[in-house]
Amino acid sequence: MEQSQGTDAGLVLAGRYRLGEVLGRGGMGKVWRAHDEVLHRTVAVKELTAGLYVAEADRVVLHARTQKEARAAARITHPGVVTVHDVVEYDSRPWIVMQYVDGPSLADATKESGEIAPREAARIGLHVLSALRAAHSAGVLHRDVKPGNVLLARDGQVLLTDFGIAAIEGDTTITRTGELVGSIDYLAPERVRGGDPGPASDLWSLGATLYSAVEGRSPFRRTSPISTMQAVVSEEPPPPTRAGALGPVIVALLRKDPTDRPSAAETERMLLDAMEGREPRAAQAYVPTQRVPEEALRATDPGGTGRTAGTGTEALGPVPQFTAAPVTRRSRGRWRTTVVVIALAALVGGGAGLAAMKFGGSSGTGGTEGGTVRATNTPPRTSSQDPGPGPSVEAVPEGWHPVTDPEGFGLVVPDGWERRVDGQNVDYTPDDGEHYIRISVDPEPDFDNPYMHMVDLEKTLTERLPAYERKTLHSNLYRDRPGSLWEFTWTESKDHPGPRHAIDQMYFAEDGGPEYALYMSGPAEDWDTTRDQFDTMLRGWRAPGDAG
Repeated sequence: MEQSQGTDAGLVLAGRYRLGEVLGRGGMGKVWRAHDEVLHRTVAVKELTAGLYVAEADRVVLHARTQKEARAAARITHPGVVTVHDVVEYDSRPWIVMQYVDGPSLADATKESGEIAPREAARIGLHVLSALRAAHSAGVLHRDVKPGNVLLARDGQVLLTDFGIAAIEGDTTITRTGELVGSIDYLAPERVRGGDPGPASDLWSLGATLYSAVEGRSPFRRTSPISTMQAVVSEEPPPPTRAGALGPVIVALLRKDPTDRPSAAETERMLLDAMEGREPRAAQAYVPTQRVPEEALRATDPGGTGRTAGTGTEALGPVPQFTAAPVTRRSRGRWRTTVVVIALAALVGGGAGLAAMKFGGSSGTGGTEGGTVRATNTPPRTSSQDPGPGPSVEAVPEGWHPVTDPEGFGLVVPDGWERRVDGQNVDYTPDDGEHYIRISVDPEPDFDNPYMHMVDLEKTLTERLPAYERKTLHSNLYRDRPGSLWEFTWTESKDHPGPRHAIDQMYFAEDGGPEYALYMSGPAEDWDTTRDQFDTMLRGWRAPGDAG
C-alpha cells in the first residue's frame, strides 16, 4: 500500500476516532486530540510518523514498539498511568488511542515558568514514583522517564505516559544490537554503559527529571550526544541550588551505581518529607561525601591536635563536604570511571477525619458506643524485647506495645492509649480523642481504587470542615497494594476546638477489597510527633489475615 505523507485533521480512524488539532510532536510521531464518536468523549491519538520515512525493516521494528507500548500500558492499573483505550490500524501503521489529559507536560510547565517550586516538584515526584512502582510490580520498566512524559492535569493529577520503549518482563527485546533508545540526558548510567536496566534505572531518571523541574535545565545535557553520555556516566551534576529540601533526594537518586540509590519505599518517604518542607534526613545516607584533604585539615588544625583552630571545640574528624567524586555507601570497591565511546545505530526519543466521613462518625474524636474498653494486648515492652502475640513487627519502639484487636487486625500503639469503638470505627486514644488512631474497613469498596475514594470524600470535607486545607493527596503503594495518602488540616469547633492536622493511608488488601483506612489526627501544634507516630503505626499494622 502506498504510504501517505501526512495526516489531516478531520480524518476518522476505525470509523469512530475523529482527529482534531495536534497536541504535540516528538521524534517518533505526534499526538492528536480526537473525538470518540461512539462513546462521545475526548481522547488522545498517537500517530507513528517515523515509520513513513524509514526502510521497511526499520518500519517493522517501529511498529512492533508501538504494539509493545500498548501492551505495556495495558498491564498497569493505576490512576497515575495514562490509560490506553485502543490500538487501530490505518495507513499500514498502528495508532494508539489513549486517555486525554487536560494539562501541560512537566517540560512545558517548566519552560513556561522557568522552574517548579521544590514542594510542588516533590508532590509531582510522589505521583510519578507511585506510577513507577505500579509499573514495576506489573513487570514493566518505563525506560524513558523525563519531563515530557509527565503530564500535569489541571485538576492536580499527575500522570505518566509514553511506555513506547518499555521493557516487559518475559518479552523478547525488539531493540537491535548497538541501538540506544530513550532521551540520553535522562538515561541512567548503567543503560548508557550497556548494562541491563532495572527499577533503579527508572528512579535515576526520576531524579534527573526532578532536577530539571526545580533548576530549569537538564543536569547532564551537553553540546553533543557523545559528550552528554560521557557526562551521564562520569560527571556529577552541578549541585542543585533551587531545590530546597528536595536537593538531597535528587542527589541520592542520581548516584551512579544503581545499588547505591534509595529504594522506591525510601524515596517515597524522602519525597514526603520534602513536600512537607522538612529536611529528608534519610537522604544523607546516600549523599556522596569526601574527607577534606590533609593539607586543608592542617590549615584549620595546625598542631594536629584534633581541635579545630579558633573554635575551642574538639573536631570529630575531617569535615564531610559535597564532592564530584562519589563515595559508595556500602563497601564495594572504587567506582571506575568509564569513557563512553558508542557508535549510535539510532537514537530514538519518546514523544511527547476521613474514616468518620465514610463510616458514620462526625466529630472525629471517638464516641461512646460500646464504651471504653482495653484491647487484648501484651504488656508494654521495649524494642529489644520480643513483641510476643499480636502483629509481627521487626521491632517495637520503646514506649509502644503490640495489640491484637478484637476485630482481628494487629498494630502497635503508644503505651497508655486505650481502645474505643465508634460505630464501625475502632479508635485508640490517650485523651478522649484529642489525639487518636482510627482504623476503618470497608469490605466492599464503592470505588475502583483508594485515590478515587479519597478525591470523592474530599468534596464533602471541604464543605464540612472549617478552614479545610489539603496538604497532599496522591496515590501510592502500601504493602505492595494500591493505596492513597491524604494529609489535611482544618479548624475544629466542637469537642476539641482549635487547629487540627490529620493524615490517612487507604489501601486495598486484595483486588476489589477489603479497603482499609489507617488514620491519625491530633492538634496542629503536635504535628511533628503525630507524623512520626503515624509512620510507626503503619510499620506495625497487620490486616486480619496477616496478624497473629
